[in-house]
Formats: sequence, structure tokens, C-alpha cells
Amino acid sequence: MTFDLEYNSERTKLIIPEYGRHIQKLVNHCVDLPTKEERNTMAKAIIDVMGNLQPHLRDVPDFKHKLWDQLYIMSDFKLDVDSQYEKPSEEELKEKPSPLPYPKSASKYRFYGTNIQTMIDVALTWEKGDKREALEFTIANHMKKCYLNWNKDTVEDAVIYDHLFELSDCEIDLRGREDELADTKSLLRSRSSQGKKKSTNNNHKNNKNRKR
Repeated sequence: MTFDLEYNSERTKLIIPEYGRHIQKLVNHCVDLPTKEERNTMAKAIIDVMGNLQPHLRDVPDFKHKLWDQLYIMSDFKLDVDSQYEKPSEEELKEKPSPLPYPKSASKYRFYGTNIQTMIDVALTWEKGDKREALEFTIANHMKKCYLNWNKDTVEDAVIYDHLFELSDCEIDLRGREDELADTKSLLRSRSSQGKKKSTNNNHKNNKNRKR
């Protein structure tokens, strides 16, 4: 007696591999059924099986809707059945999503973090005046602190002003101002004291755990 072995490389590629080849064969059979009544009955049975194979998704909103969409996808959009959900469009599902813009701070100045860009965006919504000017200098000081935390020993205020000008799309221009930002030594001292405080807290927690 001889057996014909079927290698995976010779099999038809699965559209949604998570459901396995047996479910795909059921879907293919459902598509070929002659009457819509038969297809409706079998499609609902397949949906039930698919749901049992993905129990962790039951709490996901529109769980059943997702299963029906996947059923249509596995049928290569050829399945003709009655469903409570609208049949998805092949073109819609294959359409590439629009690329997400990277935050401005992430492109060149990652050491500032995304919060700086949020602060800048908020400042731009304020009316120009003393309050906005105070916020702009607060942002610049925080940027200087972030820059120094990036393992740097010093930075000129002019560099910070240039970066702020760029990140604000040329809306916040502190360049050429005589006002000086916080002193580098005080910012480095603040960073050092914060590190010591964190270390002390960790040691305190460790000692407390040992006593237990």
C-alpha cells in the first residue's frame, strides 16, 4: 500500500492561517453549495466554530461582525449568503492605510520627548502676552533640562532657542533675547539630587523588604 504525501509547499496558501486548513476547506465547500439556504446554514455553523477557536476575542466590540468579515475574506469575497452585517468591500480591505506622521520631536530631537511637543502645541493656542511668554520660557527651560539629561555637560541657550523655533514651526522665536535660561550647573545639580533621592528611596524599600 502506498500513500501520497501532501507537502505544505504544494498546498494552496491559507488566507487566514490562524483558522487552519480545515476551516478553509469548509469555507470553500460553503461557497460551492448550490442554494443560498444551504449556504446560510453552513455559514452560520462555520461562524460558530470560528468563534470557539478565538474565545479570547469574545470581549472585543463587534466580535461577531469581525468573524463575518473574516469569513468573507476567506471565501475570497465569493460567498453569497444573507448576513446581518454588510459584506465588506475587497477594495476597502486591501486599501493601504494612510501613513501616520511621526511627532516632530521624534524625528531629530528624541531626547526632548513627546511631552515637549504637546506643551509647544498648547502654547501656540494661547494669545500672545505675558502668560504665553512665561510658558514659552518654561518650555525652553524644560527643554534645556531634557538636553542635559541626555548625557551632556553643557548647552548654549541659543541651541535650545533654535530647537524651540524649529519644533514650533517658527511660531515661537526666543532667538536673540537677552533673557537667560536656568543655569546649567543648577539643572545638573537638580538632576544629581533627583538621582540620589531615587537611589535612597530604592534602598529604603529594599531594607524594608529584608525586614519582612
